[in-house]
Amino acid sequence: MHSYANREKLAQLFAKEVETFVAKHPNSKSLHDQAMGPLMGGVPMSWMAKWPGPHPVYVQSAKGSRFTDVDGIEYVDFCLGDTGAMVGHSPDAAIKAIAEQLDRGITFMLPTRDAAVVGQTLADRFGLPKWQFTLTATDANRHILRYARHVTGKSKVVVHDYCYHGTVDETFAVLDNNGKTVSRENNIGPQVDPAQTTIVVPFNDLVAAEAAFATGEVAALLIEPAMTNIGIVLPEPGYLEGLRELCTRYDVILIIDETHTLSEGPGGMTARRHLHPDAVVMGKTIGAGIPAGAFGMTAELTKRVQDSLHLEHIDVGGVGGTLAGNALSMAAIRATLTEVLTPEAFVSMEALCDVWTMDVQRLIDKYQAPWQVSQLGCRAEYSFRATAPKNGREAADADDFELQQYLHLHALNRGILMTPFHNMALMSPAHTKADVARHTAHFEEALQSLFA
Repeated sequence: MHSYANREKLAQLFAKEVETFVAKHPNSKSLHDQAMGPLMGGVPMSWMAKWPGPHPVYVQSAKGSRFTDVDGIEYVDFCLGDTGAMVGHSPDAAIKAIAEQLDRGITFMLPTRDAAVVGQTLADRFGLPKWQFTLTATDANRHILRYARHVTGKSKVVVHDYCYHGTVDETFAVLDNNGKTVSRENNIGPQVDPAQTTIVVPFNDLVAAEAAFATGEVAALLIEPAMTNIGIVLPEPGYLEGLRELCTRYDVILIIDETHTLSEGPGGMTARRHLHPDAVVMGKTIGAGIPAGAFGMTAELTKRVQDSLHLEHIDVGGVGGTLAGNALSMAAIRATLTEVLTPEAFVSMEALCDVWTMDVQRLIDKYQAPWQVSQLGCRAEYSFRATAPKNGREAADADDFELQQYLHLHALNRGILMTPFHNMALMSPAHTKADVARHTAHFEEALQSLFA
C-alpha cells in the first residue's frame, strides 16, 4: 500500500510538471532527438532513460555545487554523480593535478609516485595497510571476492537483502517471501542462478548471518555498513560488531564496501565507528569524477593472498586490468584526497547536511506526511514510511516510483537535481546554506501540493 493514497491527484500533478519541463527544455529535447538515432533509447547508458520527464537534461557545464544545462538553466546539484562528484564538480586542486598529468601521459601499465602517496593516505584513514587500485568499485568488489574464495577454498558469498555493490553478479539476489535466496527482479541475463553463488540475509539480523556462515560454504561477507541504494538503512547497535565476531569465528572474509558510506568521514564508517574489516572497497568518489576504485586489505589477508599466487600466472587469474592504477587516475585520487576531500571538508559537509535533514523533517512534521528522514554523515534521504527502515525489505516495500518521479521532476523544474531513483541529497565542500534553502523551498511547495 502506498503512503500517498490519492493517485489521481498525483497523476495530475505529475502531468503538470511534465508540461513545465517540456516548455523549459527545447534544446535538451533537440539533442535527445538526435541521440535517438545512434543510441539505444537515446542515452549512452540504459538507466539514464529513467530520469523523470520525457528526456534527460543535457549538461553544458558544471562547477562546484551547480551545473548549467544547454537551455541556460542553472541547477543546484545534490546528486553529484551519485557520489562520483562528491567533492563538487571540477575542484580546482584536482583539475590542476589532472591537467598536469594529462600533459605528462595518461597510462603506462607502470606505477607513478602518486600511487604510494594514495596508498599511504588510504592506509592512514582506514587502518588497512595494503592497497590495490581499479577503475570502479565494481571491479574492486569482483577482485576481492575472487581473493576471498581463493584463500578460503569456499565458494559462496553472503550479501544483504536488497543490497547493491555495482554490477557484481553474486550480489543480484534477494530473499523471496519464504526466506529463500532468489534472483533479483529484472536481473538481466544472470550467468547462473544466484542461489548457486550467494546466500542472502536481512540487514540487522545476526541470527540469519550465523545460520548462513554455519553452512561452511561461505568465503566472504560483502556489505555496506549502512545500506544506501534502497534508501538509507542504518545498523542497529551491536550489529556490525556482531558480524565481525561471526566472520572471525567461521573464517569468513569481511568486506566493507564504503563507496557510498564514505559520506560519514575521511575514513568512512570503518574509521568513524571503529570497525575492523578484512578488506575495504571504494570507488568513484575518490577520483573527482575520473574513473577510480580501490580495495585495501589487512596484513594477514594480504599475506594469505600473496602466498597463494604464482608470479608467472598473476596476470591471467581474473584480477586486474590494463588501465587499473593508471597515472591519470592516481593523480586525480592523490589531489582529491589530500587537497579536497580533507577531514576539515567533511566537518562542514556534515554540518550542512544536518541543516538539510532538520528542514526536511520539520516540513514532514508540518504537513503530517507519513514519511521520515535518515542521515549518514553528509548524505541524507527521506523515505515514504513513518519510521526508519530496519532492513532492505522494509525500505523496498515503502518505495513509490510514481511519487518519487513527481518529487524529482518538481525539483528539477525548480533548478534542483536529486540523486536519481532515490530521495537523497549529498553535500560537497562547495555547497552552501543557500543551496539547502533552495531545496527546502521546493520541498515545502511539493508537500503543499500533495497534502494541503
